[in-house]
Amino acid sequence: MRNYIAKIVTIVWKDVAAELRTKEAISSMFVFALLTIVIFNFALELTPVNTAHVAPGILWVTFTFAGILGLNRSFLREKDQGCLEGLMMTPVDRSALYFGKLLANWLFISIIEAISLPLFGVFFNLSVLRWPILPITLLGTLGFTAVGTIFAAMAVNTRLRDVLLPIMLFPIVVPVIIAAVKSTGAVFANRPLGEISQWFQLMIAFDLIFTTVSFMLFEYVLET
Repeated sequence: MRNYIAKIVTIVWKDVAAELRTKEAISSMFVFALLTIVIFNFALELTPVNTAHVAPGILWVTFTFAGILGLNRSFLREKDQGCLEGLMMTPVDRSALYFGKLLANWLFISIIEAISLPLFGVFFNLSVLRWPILPITLLGTLGFTAVGTIFAAMAVNTRLRDVLLPIMLFPIVVPVIIAAVKSTGAVFANRPLGEISQWFQLMIAFDLIFTTVSFMLFEYVLET
């Protein structure tokens, strides 16, 4: 078990080290997230009354579309440099490769969310630094990334991967995104946490089911 975890950590560190050298994914996701926040802020005439209603949707649209940019680059570096086949030939269980890529993607997207959230609060004049936002963001991002990682592995071998990934991904992650939006809206509206317990349960169930399914199918997806 310790050896298995060490292999996952090695894969994560490989992606982190590569990103620290190029900063391609982080920089592109941050610029996209910032532009989305600025455009929505100036495009919509928001009042203190309706801000709490529309802000959660804007926030998760920002997270989702910025995350797509990161997921598209998940396997692209290995593909462009001809290293994907070499990575597949290493004595590493395919599931370890999946979890390594999943954690790396989740880390990069979470970094962008941590940077974007305070900026979002400033632009929309909302108090976003509340403790329930943390588990909502972590659970929503995990479900989005769990599905996105396996679809990124499927799309990387196609010429239309930039278009194909969102087409495949968005219909599947709709439940977890809706749950995250509803939960975030309840927090912004200062409603009791008991009202959003069903959304938390949906996100947890989605994360468990789709992480397990992706873990089981990843080997077959990578070999095709």
